Amino acid sequence: MSDASDFPNQVEEEVSPEEQEQSEDSSEEEAAGDTEMDFLRSLFSSTLGLGSAEKVLDELTLAGVARYINGGKCKNIVCMVGAGISTSAGIPDFRSPGTGLYANLQKYNLPYPEAIFQIDYFKKHPEPFFALARELYPGQFKPTICHYFIKMLKDQGLLRRCYTQNIDTLERVAGLQGEDLIEAHGTFYTSHCVSFCCRKEYTLDWMKEKIFADAIPKCEKCGSLVKPDIVFFGESLPSRFFTSVKQDFPRCDLLIVMGTSLQVQPFASLVSRVPKSCPRLLINMEKAGEAGPMLGLLGFGGGMDFDSDKAYRDVAHISTCDDGCLALAELLGWKAELEEVVKKEHTRIDSQDEREQSGESRGAAAGPGSASAGLTAKAEE
Repeated sequence: MSDASDFPNQVEEEVSPEEQEQSEDSSEEEAAGDTEMDFLRSLFSSTLGLGSAEKVLDELTLAGVARYINGGKCKNIVCMVGAGISTSAGIPDFRSPGTGLYANLQKYNLPYPEAIFQIDYFKKHPEPFFALARELYPGQFKPTICHYFIKMLKDQGLLRRCYTQNIDTLERVAGLQGEDLIEAHGTFYTSHCVSFCCRKEYTLDWMKEKIFADAIPKCEKCGSLVKPDIVFFGESLPSRFFTSVKQDFPRCDLLIVMGTSLQVQPFASLVSRVPKSCPRLLINMEKAGEAGPMLGLLGFGGGMDFDSDKAYRDVAHISTCDDGCLALAELLGWKAELEEVVKKEHTRIDSQDEREQSGESRGAAAGPGSASAGLTAKAEE
């Protein structure tokens, strides 16, 4: 599944004591408080005209960004990504009229679409979520051009971190490791028992087996529900999100935002956390993250500014994420390599799937035969 993910229009940063250990609560609340204070400092600094805003792009275009990268002036690129980088893989986003996930949940008889991701509703009625998970489960989709472009940034030694709203694990399939990623809205990669007293961890393969057996996953230790480690409404973001933001964004020298509406907080506010001189590139089907007119008049400079007379660092490339990444790769001289990587990796994944399906078919065919042979032998005895 994904934000696929402008993931649920939530996300609360507080957790009730019964949901998490008190020590974990304290560290997350402290980190969240620091994030809020840093954001307010940034706003006040902008309002009072403090700090300098150096223009580092020679042109506010994709070509200008490419020249900046090729000039060796940035070594700490941070990517912020959402649903739009996974839609070409066949995973729906959440809010597109008619095709988005929320528009197609009628068959689950929910009181309202977002209930499928409400933690309280899930604990009482887990069936709709796991039915949806079976349709959209990781492993049924291949990473997109955009995913492999981010991996190429890593291979070039340019990627500091990728912050993703998506829960489809396609960044990992494309080759990014855990240290390369901040999965802001969680992930299917691991699962945990929901019981506060247990919290036993389970693997992706374990969860997949349960879901595709049409079974509600229950903890083998205590019998409670087991939930993938994705962030539901009513849950806090991972504490690592807040601690990493404090480390990564002050050092960021190019922010690339792709496939997100920048509507879900606190993820959306991250665009304001980079230095004032840091260029910001948006690759999306429409402009997003712009400061409202009133904030602009007040001088709050955290939001994106693509069109005003004061614009000096923000670039909007309006296209699909795949097309935008291909265009940037071409300007960087990487296009042929990127296309070859995508072709090679997709072929590898298809071959692996065929081998697994073949093995499953052989196992299914052997199963009944073995059982029959066993029964025959027993009868002969």
